[in-house]
Amino acid sequence: MEIRKILFKDFPESLKNIPDPPKSLYVVGNEKLLAAEKIIAIVGTRNPTEFGKEITAKIAKEFVKKGYIIISGMAKGIDSVAHWAAINKTIAVLGCGVDIIYPPENRELYFQILQNNGAIISEIPPGQFVPRNKFAARNRIISGLAQAVLIPECSLRSGSMVTARLALDQGKDIYCVPGSEGTDYLISQGANDILERWI
Repeated sequence: MEIRKILFKDFPESLKNIPDPPKSLYVVGNEKLLAAEKIIAIVGTRNPTEFGKEITAKIAKEFVKKGYIIISGMAKGIDSVAHWAAINKTIAVLGCGVDIIYPPENRELYFQILQNNGAIISEIPPGQFVPRNKFAARNRIISGLAQAVLIPECSLRSGSMVTARLALDQGKDIYCVPGSEGTDYLISQGANDILERWI
């Protein structure tokens, strides 16, 4: 498995221009995807409802049909559903080294992303973990590479809410599916209802 290091000067402009860009990125797989013009982030709860899983897969597939790359964090739940639905057009951003499969139950997903010409990236050097409370730092990379962020389901206190705040700081649009505590709150604060405003 070849791990490549991308320096700041070679980042896509979208990532260079966020408030706190990483100094470098480590990449396994198809690094050309990072420069794609159409990238949408899909993030959400680790404990989705059946509806949340179904709507996430449906929307992710629709975005892929429209030529988008799906970027997410390879976490349990919504992230994993989004990656699987877009398995031939997806980027996973890890909160640990790119050579570490985390969570371990996503081993098959990890290798399917690579086998289907996707990319796995991280700012954390290979072989390294970070404390779980530092995982949220990767969210700025997820939103930074994306044109917009879609949140199908989330709670009020979650990494998805952190991603939404970071995306707003970066000037990105937020799209939500109504019906969960977090997404209903975000819509009340001005986020777009994806079911009313299909991209």
